[in-house]
Parts: sequence; structure tokens; C-alpha cells
Amino acid sequence: MFIETQTSFGYTESVPTELMASREETARQIVDICHRLYDRRLVTATDGNVSARLAGGTIIVTPSNLAKGRVTESDLVEVQVDATPVSGKRRPTSELGMHLFIYRERPDVGAIVHTHPPHATAFAAARRPLDCDVFPEVIAGLGRVSLARYATPSTDEVARSIAPYVKTARAILLANHGVVTYGRTLEDAFTAMEKVEHAAHMLFVARMLGGAKALTPGELKKLSAAMKESGGENGATERSSRATIRRPRKH
Repeated sequence: MFIETQTSFGYTESVPTELMASREETARQIVDICHRLYDRRLVTATDGNVSARLAGGTIIVTPSNLAKGRVTESDLVEVQVDATPVSGKRRPTSELGMHLFIYRERPDVGAIVHTHPPHATAFAAARRPLDCDVFPEVIAGLGRVSLARYATPSTDEVARSIAPYVKTARAILLANHGVVTYGRTLEDAFTAMEKVEHAAHMLFVARMLGGAKALTPGELKKLSAAMKESGGENGATERSSRATIRRPRKH
């Protein structure tokens, strides 16, 4: 069984309800993810936000103005996909619009994480996308991490800025702002955020050593074949592998 969601960009997939936990379990998972993000310094103070889609189609999300290391299950807020409140005593994150936009455009997405990890956000501040054709693990697990143009946080501009990338990406840098990652589950979204920050850190260090060397077209072709044969890292889909191996056109 699949939840029913509005589709666009030709998407026909949606998240199977069997992948979705109960509201209580989802709330526990969100709190765990928030605390892990804080403990691993992927987010500080009241920055960042986390959400997940419930089996009934509503969204449960972290509140505004609360440190992620202090979030509890009772702090979480539940809303409809049009932002209508369902439950919760606090105000939802001010970035709710970005989360709802991703859920509307990606029926296959079940969870979203937005943070300001130091190295990845430094790339975003420098307005440089991550060159993910450097690390095979990143190509397999994430693909190219594009850079969305600057948009004023907490406004509708953010959704418009990520629109060119949302249908194919798992992670997007937000210029001068941070990173948003998403996946079928909360763990998928969290893992993607870890990968983005780790890749940014490695690229930063590599540049101090003269710069990272990108994989050649031949090496990328061999990697693509290997990923198709193995089914992809951690179960990554063949479709994702095909999308990530392609190099972007130079403008």
C-alpha cells in the first residue's frame, strides 16, 4: 500500500506505508536524529529542522526556536501538507514551507533533514557545489550535490531556489545557508547529511594538498557498471546510480 500524494515532475512513486512507523515511533526517531545531529556537530543551537511523513499523509516536524539537542517528543508538531496544524503546542519550524514543498514534489520522500554542517555550509557560503565525481562512495550514495541560488531563509524563495534540483537530488546545498537532505526514511536523510559533510571535509583538506582529482570518464563508466551489478551502495537504486554518473553540462 502507498500513501496518496500530489505528484508533479512526472513522479509516480510514493513511500510504501509499510516503511512508515507509527506516529509514536516516528516521534522517537525524530528526537533521536535531532540529538545525533547535535552531538555530531552537524547543527548548533536552535538551527536546523527535521521532519517525517506519517502513513496518513500528515507531516511531523520539529518546532521553531528550540535547540536540537533539547528536542523531546512532546515538542514536535503535526501538520497537513497544506500547513494546517493537526497537533502540537509549539510553532513548527520557520522552514516548514521548504519541507512541504519537497514532500509535494517527491512522493517517494518520507523524511527531510536541514542543518548547517560546518564544511558543507562553507562550500555553500563560497557558492561552490560539491564535486561528487571525486569519491566513489559519494557518487554511489548521493550523486552530485548541486548548489541552489541564494534565497532568504524561511520564505517561499527557498522552495523556488531548490525546484531545479529537487526531482533528482538527495542533497542540495543552499547558498549562504546550509544543506537539505532527504530520503525514504529518517535514517536515509540523516545518512545523506553525514555523507555531505564528510565529503565537504575531505574536499576541503584535498584542496590544501593541491586539489582533489576527479574520476575520469572511463573510471565513472566502470563505477556505474559495478553499481548496477551490485545493486548500489546500501541498496541504492539503479536509477540513482544512472543519474549520478552523468556529468553535468558546462555552461
